[in-house]
Amino acid sequence: MEPMVAPTLLVLAAGMGSRYGGLKQIDSVGPNGETIVDYSIFDAIRAGFGKVVFVISREIERQFKEAVGARLEEHVKVEYVFQELAKLPRGFSVPAGRSKPWGTMHAVLVASEAIGEPFAVINGDDFYGAESYRLLAQHLCSGTKDYAMVGFVLRNTLSDFGAVSRGVCQVSSDGFLEGVVELTNIKRHGSGARNVDATGHCVDLSGDEIVSMNMWGFTAEVFEQLSEDFRNFLKRSGTDLHLESYLPNMVNDVVSMGRARVRVLQTSDPWVGVTYREDRPRVFEYIGRLIQNGVYPKRLWE
Repeated sequence: MEPMVAPTLLVLAAGMGSRYGGLKQIDSVGPNGETIVDYSIFDAIRAGFGKVVFVISREIERQFKEAVGARLEEHVKVEYVFQELAKLPRGFSVPAGRSKPWGTMHAVLVASEAIGEPFAVINGDDFYGAESYRLLAQHLCSGTKDYAMVGFVLRNTLSDFGAVSRGVCQVSSDGFLEGVVELTNIKRHGSGARNVDATGHCVDLSGDEIVSMNMWGFTAEVFEQLSEDFRNFLKRSGTDLHLESYLPNMVNDVVSMGRARVRVLQTSDPWVGVTYREDRPRVFEYIGRLIQNGVYPKRLWE
C-alpha cells in the first residue's frame, strides 16, 4: 500500500480587508510580529499538513510574499495562486464595471492547478485553534471520500464591533451536514444574535447554532464540482457587478443532490478573528494567554 500523501492547506488571502481598513493578513497579533497566518501554518504543520497554497491577488503579491511567505518557506513548502477577475471558464468574460472578486467558490477553484491531494480550506484572517487542524488532518488522512467542515458555536464567533457573515448549519443526528444558510449581517442581540438582510427581514438566533467559519476539508474531486457550480453561477449572475459565488452554496448543492457527504467536526476551541480593526487587541490578548499556557512558544519559529 502506498503511503498516504500529506494533506495541503489552502489559505484564502486575496482580500484586502475592506471592513478592517487594510491588509489585515499581515498585521501583527503575536509578541514578535507574528501574524494570524503564522499561527495557522504553525498549527497546520504540527497537525501533519505538508504544503501550503496561498490564494492572493496580484495587487498584494510583493507585500504578502515579503511579510509572510519568505518566513514560512523555511518551514514548509509554499506555493501561490492568483485570484484574478479574468480567470474565468472559456466562454465567459468580465462584465464592464465589475471590480469585485468572484467570491470564495472562485478562490478555491483557481487553486486546482496547484492541488491534487486532499486539502483543507481556511480564511487567512481567522484564528481557528490547534484542535481544528488536528481534526481536519485526521479526517483528510483517513482515506475517506467524505468532505468535512469544522463547526464552531455561533456566539463564540461574533465581533463586538459590527456585523459578521456566518454560514449557519443544519447537522444530522449522525454528524453530517444537511445544509448551510449564509447570513451576511449577524450582530449580537441580547444573549444571542440577530441577522438583518438587505430587505430588513430579521432572523433571531440563539447563539448555540453550529456555524461554518470557512474551514473545510475536501478531496481533489471537489474541483470538478466547483467548476460546474461556478459556471452555473456565471450563467445566472455573471452580468451582475456585485454578486459573489460562495463556497457553502456549492457544498449545499452537492449535499442536496447526494453527490458528497460532509462530516461536521465540532471543535471545543474558540474562534477569534479580525473582521474589524478594533478586534485586534482581543486577538493579541488571547494569543498571549495561549503562550503563557504553553500552547505556543513565545518566538513561534524558533
